[in-house]
Amino acid sequence: MNYSELTLPEALHKAVDLMGFTEMTEVQEKAIPVMLAGRDIIAKAPTGTGKTCAFGIPVIMNVDAQIKKPQALIMAPTRELAQQITEDLKDLAHFLPEIHVVTLYGGANIMRQIDALKKGVQIIVATPGRMQDHINRRTVDISDIKTIVLDEADEMLNMGFYKDVRKILDTIKSKQVLAMFSATISREVMDIGWLYQRDAEEITVQPIENSQPKIKQYSILTTGRNKLADMAELIVKNGYKRVMVFCNTKYTTAMLANQLADLNFHADCLHGDLSQVERNKIMGEFKAGNIPILIATDVAARGIDVSDVDVVFNYDVPQSNEFYTHRIGRTGRAKQEGVAYLLYTKEERQRVRDMLRYTRNEVDPIAFDEDRNVVAGEF
Repeated sequence: MNYSELTLPEALHKAVDLMGFTEMTEVQEKAIPVMLAGRDIIAKAPTGTGKTCAFGIPVIMNVDAQIKKPQALIMAPTRELAQQITEDLKDLAHFLPEIHVVTLYGGANIMRQIDALKKGVQIIVATPGRMQDHINRRTVDISDIKTIVLDEADEMLNMGFYKDVRKILDTIKSKQVLAMFSATISREVMDIGWLYQRDAEEITVQPIENSQPKIKQYSILTTGRNKLADMAELIVKNGYKRVMVFCNTKYTTAMLANQLADLNFHADCLHGDLSQVERNKIMGEFKAGNIPILIATDVAARGIDVSDVDVVFNYDVPQSNEFYTHRIGRTGRAKQEGVAYLLYTKEERQRVRDMLRYTRNEVDPIAFDEDRNVVAGEF
């Protein structure tokens, strides 16, 4: 179904055209009419299927621009994802200057957020912790919030925000629609649905083969001693210009950045201990191409949207199967073929086999021969 067939205000049609969207994705086609009808939704959809537009269009259509009070709340698990959603909503509201969006997240100046709220906003995008903070301080008016969206609900509820989310939902008495979008439907997601939704429309979107990014995946059996050298050599041999490296802990990200610097690579890391100013600066430098190698934890990388990443390295084997899919999905965007490497030790071999079987990913094993040439390996 094309967007031209959807009954939208002219301003939204113009914005969608400006963003380059013509055909609706499956989740958009299924979710938009349901939300516009005022029904609750629980949608299981993979990352990269257009979920932001699926809830963003109904959210914008359902707010009254003449009322300068929050009418919609969108919650996301990380600051980066909250910022990305805000940018997308601002693009959708490009021709609706009277609609204002504010982002509320920890690590940023709370007084500036309070000032932005006082100026009058219709849509709030927030992390649960900072939203609860504003509610406790009574610096946000929640009396007119009618639509609530939980994006990446599984990640948000699994990251320790379950109690915050429940407190917020209990506090907002004016809620009429609760929409949850999630890559997986965890027990916590089901609990929230059972407690706070009414006759929710269940939407399931399966990954479509042709819509999946083209990613050539390789695995390389290594050792703790050789892992850094193996990755560095692959970067040099292939001339990769924009690289994302995933680690399981913030300690490893910082250590790896220092080790790569010792090898004359320009790298920086992204993890939860950085201030928001530092995180924004690093992301800006990476997007501009000034930092060719970005090292990140899975949580810190949520919401990062960079279209031309050459390669992804799984420096550590992911702690969850879904993380592997999220990691490699950072490359192969914008119709380009991407590359992903999975580095593992022999002690991790069975874990890797189980993960790849679960995620249904095909990986070609490679190795280094005595002359450090890349050859076919064994798995």
